[in-house]
Amino acid sequence: MGRMWKGVMTFGKFVGPGFMVAVAYIDPGNYATDVAAGASYQFRLLFVVLLSNIFAIFLQALSIKLGTVSGLNLAEACRAFLPSWLNYILYFMAEAAIIATDIAEVIGTAIALNLLVPQIPLVAGCAISILEVMAILFFYDPSGSMRGVRAFEFLVMMLVLAVVVCFCIQLSLIQNTSVGEVFRGYLPSSVLIEQKALYQACGILGATVMPHSLYLGSGIVQSRLFDFDKQCGLLPPTPAVESTPSSINNGSIGSGRRTYMPSVSAINHSLKYSVAELVICLFTFALFVNSAILIVAGASLYGSPEAIDADLFGIHRLLSSSIGPAAGTVFALALLFSGMSAGIVCTIAGQMVSEGALNWTVKPWLRRLITRSISILPSIVIAGVVGREGLDAALNGSQVALSIVLPFVTAPLIYFTSVNKYMTVRPGMARYGVHGMDAESAGGNEDEADNVSRTSSQQNLLGRLRWLLGQQDCPPDGVRMANSWVVIGFGVFVWLVISAMNVANLVLLGKGDS
Repeated sequence: MGRMWKGVMTFGKFVGPGFMVAVAYIDPGNYATDVAAGASYQFRLLFVVLLSNIFAIFLQALSIKLGTVSGLNLAEACRAFLPSWLNYILYFMAEAAIIATDIAEVIGTAIALNLLVPQIPLVAGCAISILEVMAILFFYDPSGSMRGVRAFEFLVMMLVLAVVVCFCIQLSLIQNTSVGEVFRGYLPSSVLIEQKALYQACGILGATVMPHSLYLGSGIVQSRLFDFDKQCGLLPPTPAVESTPSSINNGSIGSGRRTYMPSVSAINHSLKYSVAELVICLFTFALFVNSAILIVAGASLYGSPEAIDADLFGIHRLLSSSIGPAAGTVFALALLFSGMSAGIVCTIAGQMVSEGALNWTVKPWLRRLITRSISILPSIVIAGVVGREGLDAALNGSQVALSIVLPFVTAPLIYFTSVNKYMTVRPGMARYGVHGMDAESAGGNEDEADNVSRTSSQQNLLGRLRWLLGQQDCPPDGVRMANSWVVIGFGVFVWLVISAMNVANLVLLGKGDS
């Protein structure tokens, strides 16, 4: 019993990052796609929601594995392991995806504010969104103490739980809908071969598997690894050049700055808890919210001609008239909480991408301001010039942009985690070093290169003696943690499915089918 309680307490220390990742799967873009699917096919596309969440869990688990084993987030790994030209291409794609995602968050927040307080115009709502996100992010310091990081994660958890509570209330207001009818929607249906259903399924997939969440998932796990090594005395002496967990230092790769590489003990301790927490969060909260949006739309809007083409304003109006005014208010509150929380984590992901891929040295608050402003300015212009129709078109367009980028972001993630060259960890203590540094890349300093080589040889010899004597659990040449062939095969399958569905989405969009 004591051992079980200890395991529960240890798991509790890892609760937080999964909620931050789950936020990406309940953003305003999901509202638009799930509402359209529910209004068109009632509950029959719940299978696509379930399938998309399974794909998302798999890719997010690989993202956590990359960040845990290598000590790098996805953007830093691209900078460290890929040619410069390819890294820059992937950076621009990731930046475009983050801006497209952030536009959806800004639009969702502005619409929610307008629905709750009609006196607030859409342009003002867009401007307000930058203030609330920046005010919250002002207190976020990932390089600070674990207590501060945990407090920020707790805030995001409260926002996610608020969305869940809103949809629990929303579901309780539904009448004349059987549970069996809803659960049958999670089974494959022949309706999926219809052209319109395929288009909407692609939209659900594009809105569910978010590119920025993969960068985020690989970059928010290092603080717990660093904390474990620190508490267990596994950190080496701090080098002359300051080093911190790699996802939060100011451009460690390629600048001569040494990065933190976790110990095998920290990886083995943290990886299982981090993945378990992620699976629980995505399979409960994210899957529940996405399913609830579709169920509410299917129960209240299915069969209504005007619901098929309704935007978020129209959905709010139809919910208020078909279920009750309280339903419309709860929907607007859920949209507001989703937009706020998703905007926060999207901005953090943008900071990770710019730091990791480009080695920016701008202060964090300025980086966040730039990232957020790039997304808000187009939203303000669209809201002021075109109005509601323009915002709805921008919301749908942002999901198309995400569908284009997704295969390019997932390919290096699957590749990195499948190759032992990047997924091998040296035994012993944590290290400060540069990934892949050798005699030619040690900053041109032959003495430093000789010292690195000599130290490595001595550590390997000592490690082999300890391993042979049973004093060390892993071989001296390192622990290989690359994906198994089964995982690699499933990863390739997921990538092909995502790519095929996104290509189909773009083809149907080009033909004007919806």
